[in-house]
Amino acid sequence: MTTLHIDFINDTKLLSDEDTQLISDLLSFAAKEEKIAEAECSISFVSNEEIRVINKDYRGKDKATDVISFALEETTEDEIEVIAGDDMPRMLGDIIISVEKAKEQAEDYGHSFARELGFLALHGFLHLLGYDHMTEQDEKAMFGRQEEILKGFGLSRS
Repeated sequence: MTTLHIDFINDTKLLSDEDTQLISDLLSFAAKEEKIAEAECSISFVSNEEIRVINKDYRGKDKATDVISFALEETTEDEIEVIAGDDMPRMLGDIIISVEKAKEQAEDYGHSFARELGFLALHGFLHLLGYDHMTEQDEKAMFGRQEEILKGFGLSRS
């Protein structure tokens, strides 16, 4: 059985309960599709200014972006791998979404805010699971998987 616990942090006050429920349902569906048994993650909703600062501090890019993920299961050279016990849920990491950027992009792409918000949450979630788009092959795999899950969930571009 798939159990995904999401800790929502919404400092923007720009989202409805329906918005967070949609994301919860979508990511639970994605976790089931990805065969994740039990896991936890957090999703923070921030302003363009807040995500700009995070993007600058962690990625060296001084501009607002739509979504940033920090995967806890991903380690670098100097980090020690954290191994949880078998009875512990997987701690996937954190997803940060700019609600302002999501609204802008929904308008630019001509689809609903719900679709854009779902797309960004799922994109961040797949990064937490190890998907990436650094190479053309990886990008095809990740974006293909995103579309499969969005379609399977019923979150279309309209």
